[in-house]
Amino acid sequence: MNNFDKTGIKQSNHNKDDLWNKCLLFIKDRIEEQAFQTWFDGISVISLNEDGITLQVPNQFHYEWLESKYRHLIDSALKEFFPHPLIVNYSIVISDKKIESITTLTSKDRPIPQSYHRKSQLNYRYIFENFIEGKSNQFARAAAISVSENPAQTPYNPLLIYSSPGLGKTHLLQAIGNKIIRQNPNMRIVYLTSEKFMLDFISSIQKNQSTSFINHYRNIDMLLLDDAQFFQSKEQTQEQFFHLFNDLFQKGKQIVLTTDRHPNELKGLKERLVSRFQSGLIVDIQPPDLETRIAILMKKGENDGLEIPYDVTEYIATSIKGDIRAMEGALVKLLALSSLRREDITINLAKHVLKNILGDNIFADISIKQIINFTCREMKISERQLVGKNRTMNIALARQIAMYLCKELTETSLSNIGLHIGKRDHSTVIHSYKNIEKKIKVDPDFKVKIQNLKNKLQFN
Repeated sequence: MNNFDKTGIKQSNHNKDDLWNKCLLFIKDRIEEQAFQTWFDGISVISLNEDGITLQVPNQFHYEWLESKYRHLIDSALKEFFPHPLIVNYSIVISDKKIESITTLTSKDRPIPQSYHRKSQLNYRYIFENFIEGKSNQFARAAAISVSENPAQTPYNPLLIYSSPGLGKTHLLQAIGNKIIRQNPNMRIVYLTSEKFMLDFISSIQKNQSTSFINHYRNIDMLLLDDAQFFQSKEQTQEQFFHLFNDLFQKGKQIVLTTDRHPNELKGLKERLVSRFQSGLIVDIQPPDLETRIAILMKKGENDGLEIPYDVTEYIATSIKGDIRAMEGALVKLLALSSLRREDITINLAKHVLKNILGDNIFADISIKQIINFTCREMKISERQLVGKNRTMNIALARQIAMYLCKELTETSLSNIGLHIGKRDHSTVIHSYKNIEKKIKVDPDFKVKIQNLKNKLQFN
């Protein structure tokens, strides 16, 4: 081990690059070459003294990845070459700004101490501020905020949030806990999955520690239980949780649960437990619409310090519809590939990533281009005529039909439809859609014609 006294560390700022290179060699020997090139090649050290080391990274996404995946390895490398622990700071390059204006992130910038998160199992990244609100989750978010502001003081006890996987119920669940402990760090909050509860229960039986298990969970101020559907057909665990639920409720403690279905649809749960789940407020989260999905991706990019082109976010949001987690995962893969290849984030790179994730299914949806080509064939006009300025009756009608079909059969925004069809304004698309809708209502033959066009597009 190479040791330096305090003077040595102060002097090391002059040869900080050499010292950091030693750390890099240490790290390189312990991870795969590709991972090293992706995440460590682009790092430089800005400063080094007895207080800490400041590493410059290209964006916030890069910082978060290092913190979550490689922080222990960085700490080990630093420990190898320095006599005492160093605080690791990160500087994020913002556009072409000078070092003086770079944002530095340290552990003190985190909203809640990490030790608390390890104790409560809360993830500090799950907060209301980065939860994108839309029509699909508006009520659930409002209820969660209400509970976080007045735990156990609202009629929402228990609060049960249900949805299909990947739509944000875990985010809301943990956001409640994170907001409360910001306001009151002394609150005893426990977040866990129902599976973890069951494993703890089994472990307590095996170790003859049932009393300790009961006391652990009953001496808390708030219980945040994720994926309660896991209790199905596990009778002893259900029995234990039923008594815990009653005890906490009688003591005036807040309970928040999540499930993947409405409690009435959970088979294998005892009726009295279902009754407890239904005794408070039940809210659901529906799959988000296209605009909300785009907003989620844009917010993710913003949080990572990246400017992601709109067409890329729209492409991802259109391709992955029912799972926010999968959509964000695709974005992470895109960012990682961009960093690895040192390429700009483009629509072609996004197509490559989604092709690997979704396979051929990515091409299953009808595109605007397909609709334009199809409409031109059916109406016997050229694409140039359809997207052009010609306003003769048959061409204008074909143009309106194309816009109508695009709105009906895709989730593409009105602006994007207009952009593809002669760079027209979204108001033109709305006007065309309404005209076709009106014509369908008053003309039965035209209604049949439009339906036939839809069928051909969807099933042929």
